[in-house]
Amino acid sequence: MSLSRRDFAKRSAYTGAGVALVGSAGVLATAPGALAAEATDAGAAGTAGHDGGGASLGYGPLVEDPKGILALPKGFRYKIITRTGETKLESGESTPSNHDGTATFEGSRGATLLVNNHELAGPRSDWPHPVPLIEGLVYDPAASGGCTVVEVSKYGDHVTEWVGIAGTATNCAGGRTPWGTWLTCEETEDKAGQNGMTKDHGYVFEVDPHDRNANRDPKPIKALGRYAHEAVVVDPKRGHLYLTEDASGPNGLLYRWVPPHGFEHGRGKLDRLKDDAGVLQAPKCYDSGGNFVDDLSRATKTGTVYGVDWEPVPDRDAKTVSVRKQFKDGEITRARKLEGMWWADGGAYIVSSFAREESPVQHDGQVWFYDPKRRTLTLKVLLGVNPDPSKDGAFDGPDNITVSPYGGLVIAEDGEGIQHLFGATEDGRTYPIARNDLNIGTAEEPEFSEFTGVVFSPDGSTLYANIQVPGIMLAITGPWRRQR
Repeated sequence: MSLSRRDFAKRSAYTGAGVALVGSAGVLATAPGALAAEATDAGAAGTAGHDGGGASLGYGPLVEDPKGILALPKGFRYKIITRTGETKLESGESTPSNHDGTATFEGSRGATLLVNNHELAGPRSDWPHPVPLIEGLVYDPAASGGCTVVEVSKYGDHVTEWVGIAGTATNCAGGRTPWGTWLTCEETEDKAGQNGMTKDHGYVFEVDPHDRNANRDPKPIKALGRYAHEAVVVDPKRGHLYLTEDASGPNGLLYRWVPPHGFEHGRGKLDRLKDDAGVLQAPKCYDSGGNFVDDLSRATKTGTVYGVDWEPVPDRDAKTVSVRKQFKDGEITRARKLEGMWWADGGAYIVSSFAREESPVQHDGQVWFYDPKRRTLTLKVLLGVNPDPSKDGAFDGPDNITVSPYGGLVIAEDGEGIQHLFGATEDGRTYPIARNDLNIGTAEEPEFSEFTGVVFSPDGSTLYANIQVPGIMLAITGPWRRQR
């Protein structure tokens, strides 16, 4: 059923406690489960680690790491699980580089399984450590990327690592499914004949961490479209999938895939869908006055709520025109750098990493919450433009996210300058959890790779995260506690 502009305006006027209207950040910040940045407009950068009343927040200041890898609060510690060029796959090759999106699964005998994307673009000759082409697990032998599966024992020790899928390209983020598999997303639009590829790319693939045979003869899930995929989440109640696109010229889109009537999800079910199964849609948003919103960057206060209609995608396989370019101005709502997603609280948390000249309003990060029941998008976190990313303190460029078992969000930073893992509490404050101290530049011109793949272990005791370059998976443990 379509949510018309008139319907949304009427609902906004009458639901009060259920929907926070534009500018009602104070109302939103008191709602259960609400998340809001400390900065409530796009003119100021978020400030870390304190609140206005002086109450303690987070876990204290970050302590410089004598090993030069990861700064953590006092009492926390880290362990390197995999490192490109050092740890080995069970087949003998090095752990592939460029770690990205990750999910955790319960393994046998108390072990944890982690599916880890490797964001490797273009031909294999471009990379010293591509994902190995294991027989039976290869989609396109020319492509460099894919996923590995890492097993960590109940004692936190790296046990083994193997290939889940190979021959895919630019595996960025993805999403865990309710039936216990991983959907890995290709952030590219390369077609056969481009950048050395022998097959079309820009698809989603399913990887089963528990059943290696299920990963043989990988096939793209073409029903979910071909574009620069970033992340995906599954609505376990309705069966819809939501997907983000990290692209510009024009800005990318949020997508919803509605399954065909009678379809039931489960292991391997998506692989067996017809290429045109279900309906792929893009959003068309309205503000509380019923006015069309062309770009999500126009929201400059946390608590902003937009109503959402969904418009069908004309050609989801983008045979001649990129999907995002198939819509004219005024037909859909765009956003810059649509990145990480996480399903929790009955909806999808969605990141727009930053916006610059290609967007109506500039910012250094947004996190939205899509409520499928109300069909609304609510701005939960807003980071203003960081005036000096080289200085420690403010955060910018959120990317991968997870919902913490201790309340709020944990966010991986992919901004300029210093890179952090940081938390956002339910009452609207931010605090640091970790800082990447591994300088891959020079002393004169330091450079720090982004954090990726932030996710908790199934029991909530360990926070896993990656430093993308050179490719390090870290396990962080310590005195976690609920942030109030």
